[in-house]
Amino acid sequence: MTSPNESADLVLYGTILTVDDARPTAEAIAVSGGRIVAIGSKAEVAGLVGPETDVREVDGCVLPGFIEAHGHPLMEAVALSGRIVDIRPVTLATAQEVIDAVHAEVARRGPDGAFLNGWDPLLQNGLPEPTLAWLDGVAPEHPLVIVHNSGHKAYFNTAAARRAGLTRDTPDPKGAKYGRDAEGELDGTAEETGAVFPLLGDAISVSDYPAMLAAECARLNRAGLTTCSEMAFDPMFRPLLAQMHDQLTVRLRTYEMSTAELHTDATPFDGDDLVRQVGIKIWVDGSPWVGNIDLTFPYLDTDATRTIGVVPGSCGHANYTKEQLTEIVGTFFPRGWQLACHVHGDAGVDTILDVYEQVLQAHPREDHRLRLEHVGAITPAQLQRAHTLGVTCSLFVDHLHYWGDVLVDGLFGPERGEQWMPAGSAVATGMRISLHNDPPVTPEEPLRNISVAVTRTAPSGRVMAPEERLTVEQAIRAQTIDAAWQLFADNVIGSLQVGKYADLVIVSADPRETAPESIADLDIQATFLAGRQVYPKAG
Repeated sequence: MTSPNESADLVLYGTILTVDDARPTAEAIAVSGGRIVAIGSKAEVAGLVGPETDVREVDGCVLPGFIEAHGHPLMEAVALSGRIVDIRPVTLATAQEVIDAVHAEVARRGPDGAFLNGWDPLLQNGLPEPTLAWLDGVAPEHPLVIVHNSGHKAYFNTAAARRAGLTRDTPDPKGAKYGRDAEGELDGTAEETGAVFPLLGDAISVSDYPAMLAAECARLNRAGLTTCSEMAFDPMFRPLLAQMHDQLTVRLRTYEMSTAELHTDATPFDGDDLVRQVGIKIWVDGSPWVGNIDLTFPYLDTDATRTIGVVPGSCGHANYTKEQLTEIVGTFFPRGWQLACHVHGDAGVDTILDVYEQVLQAHPREDHRLRLEHVGAITPAQLQRAHTLGVTCSLFVDHLHYWGDVLVDGLFGPERGEQWMPAGSAVATGMRISLHNDPPVTPEEPLRNISVAVTRTAPSGRVMAPEERLTVEQAIRAQTIDAAWQLFADNVIGSLQVGKYADLVIVSADPRETAPESIADLDIQATFLAGRQVYPKAG
């Protein structure tokens, strides 16, 4: 804290949105030693301006640094590096572009193996069915692995299986599976993290990883992000994070993947304000885009559902039984861990809420912040039940921007599809929610999240369940202070208040004064971590 006789390192003048209920707006903010030391009127801050103070008039709007409450930066660092080719619909719009990229990478990599990420037949119309025969035809000699855009499925050829040591006798990982044909042979498909990750081992090089992670931090900073969770943390990354700690320009909050061993060497809140492990991650079900979420109602029978292999009448399925989820939650929660559970289907929501309620009765904890992730098909009644239990939700609203029309016309129909990601019902319960992008599934775009949450507009222009829209102020909270709260970080970040870190973003205009559909188009002019400008970097 700066004393009255000391000058600040940085002072910003302009429109400042604090996301602090006690003082929602200000016209000046002062920073010293990485922390906010004053905020208020120009007159209140002027006394901290000294000869060495960096003073800036902001032609835009200052907000708390944006927070990605459900990200995968450690894996995205690899997925968007040169080692894995980006074939997501945001990068390659047509099926032919994707096929050309697959053939080119196979030719380029040869025996090193080709890895590609982002296959999405729902948005890249006309993709071939990635059967084992097709994969082996494209790459008959060398490994080929293609990861679905959701991250919940991968397709691999015979050479990739051989390199990964997979055979017909390989057991399915807990909560995951390898597809098999009628004779029990591997069919070239892997579902869920435990089955997909072993196929990617050759894509991660320890020697190259520091540069990959530095590039990922820069990517996050360009989007105005100063904090990101890692929702599939593998302990193998701990030494690398320790090595790179002082070079990071994004705060990380990690959630270690629950494994069959039900063990972690960490204890809750290990780390510091830059890198801290706060939770354990589990998966109830999979992705709507591959047909394996746990629903009480069936997928439609359409060209879209047939394209992704959904059996007519299917209600999807769960990855774990209720008993298995009870074992996982019952192991980690009593040890003080926060649990974050991926769940899309409404049947899956009922199951995990039952499990959460049971563990809370057995092991009461006043401030647990148990989480549900994505919650596409959650109902208002389930949201009320969750809030009553003290459970909080992180919503993937960007689904509406990319897949909104597919949800209604291709997968679930208007009654179910238009209600997808019911953010309005969530906040109406009093729940503190966050918005996320689940990168690399969709790009880091917090401003678009705010815009989509306010407009709920699909690619065709249709407005999906307008009663579920948020106000701009609610959406900003879900991308800042309430996201920080979910990560147990609201005491140090998420709002602009004296004593908190000066994690700031400057956008080109005040989102409150911008047409909601145009908020996504605002420019990120600068990003600061603890008062240090990390985007754009000097020089």
